[in-house]
Amino acid sequence: MTGALTQREMHEQVLDSMDLERERGITIKAKSIRLHYKAKDGNTYRLNLIDTPGHVDFSYEVSRALSACEGALLVVDASQGVEAQTVANTFLAAAHNLTILPVINKIDLPAAQPDFAKEQIETVLAIPAEDALLISAKSGLGVEDVLEAIVARVSAAQGQRGKSAAGADFRFVVRHYRGAVVLVRVMEGRITNHMKIRLVYNNEVYEVEQLGTLTPKPIALEELEAGDVGLVVANIKRVADARMGDTVTDASRPAPALAGFEAIKPMVFAGLFPVLADDYEPLRDALGKLQLNDAAFFTSRKIPWRWASVFAAAYLGLLHMEIVQERLEREFGLNLITTAPSVRYRITRVTGEVVEVDSPAKFPNPSDIEKIEEPIIKAMIITNEDSVGGILQLCQEKRGTQKNFEYLSPTRVMLTYELPLNEIVLDFYDRLKSTSRGYASLDYHLAGYSESDLIKLDVLVAGEPVRRARADHPSRVCGGARARSGDALAKTDSAADV
Repeated sequence: MTGALTQREMHEQVLDSMDLERERGITIKAKSIRLHYKAKDGNTYRLNLIDTPGHVDFSYEVSRALSACEGALLVVDASQGVEAQTVANTFLAAAHNLTILPVINKIDLPAAQPDFAKEQIETVLAIPAEDALLISAKSGLGVEDVLEAIVARVSAAQGQRGKSAAGADFRFVVRHYRGAVVLVRVMEGRITNHMKIRLVYNNEVYEVEQLGTLTPKPIALEELEAGDVGLVVANIKRVADARMGDTVTDASRPAPALAGFEAIKPMVFAGLFPVLADDYEPLRDALGKLQLNDAAFFTSRKIPWRWASVFAAAYLGLLHMEIVQERLEREFGLNLITTAPSVRYRITRVTGEVVEVDSPAKFPNPSDIEKIEEPIIKAMIITNEDSVGGILQLCQEKRGTQKNFEYLSPTRVMLTYELPLNEIVLDFYDRLKSTSRGYASLDYHLAGYSESDLIKLDVLVAGEPVRRARADHPSRVCGGARARSGDALAKTDSAADV
């Protein structure tokens, strides 16, 4: 259709470079691509497209990618309708003032209900759907209409070529012998080969060795100008120096930093150790190599028991944790065990000092604690009407506070809850899917910290804490009322393998 790939080069999920992405049908790493499309009006347009993850674990990456765009395609499954992730990402795109084009995909399925999907887009997202595009990405039906709609409805990229260069870094990849390759959207000015650039966050200066773009095949360019999306190779040796969302500017004429940058903060913490003691050194090397490709993954060594070493790892969320473990096992041939995940608590001592701990084992003495705060999430659950009762009971059991109950249609309900993050990191998602028979979808974001009645519950064996018997957390933090009544004991037993 655009001539970017020949029929021989084309295959399914062509932008998905990882086996996990192809197998699960999800996007883990954002991809950018430049296409030249000859529209029906006779003009040829250059389109810069970004394929971003949709899962909540990568919401910051989605936010940074959206900040580099003028428009967004809202893709809704014709057989499933609007899901929780759809709602969250639509609000994110609206917050960036993007032109949103509704697209209803998979209309060729027997269970497709395009009219129902249109109704949900209008009632749930408040987006007019009379002009929603009906397509089947698999067969190619209606795809050309999407390209025509982009040309007609999305405004061209703005920016002045003569200004000092300022680019938004929305992603990076690692190439052997090339270091971190930064994917940027040039907001103002231009970037040329051998130009000195500065990364604003770490204030380091680098020389541009090569510029390029993906079509999806990589091609070299002499320059990137305002509105372009492309690759910058500048011998950035450490991935930690190329922060997602950072501003790239001309070192000789620095421009102000672009808004929206935040340092990535892990949400979930767990330990990693090999099944075989001989795999400890290979695991250490594998973790170092994986961190070159995944700067959102943090790890450090710890030795909580006498005869084995465990690596403390920090992740963006549960999916991120699952992906990291699977990549380590597949790409490096390791057999690993992950300890029970935990979250970061904020503790105020009686002296007024505030400390953050990511494991119950690090809690101060109870007499030294003034108050304990735990991370709270705002969760959005969309489910069918039949399973509402079970989900309400599940959220109540997880110490949730209901904030909203809304019917999206006669058979679909959207629930909004505030829940402690600690309560969802273990089995919440599995139980949600089981209760709803697979129909419910979940999306959430961190809503801050809240003071809670929490108790550290130690499990003793022969009068000794379990910490001496295994590498997992020796205790569990749970709601005070539940711990006092003994309801937490069964779950604590399973967590500590008593």
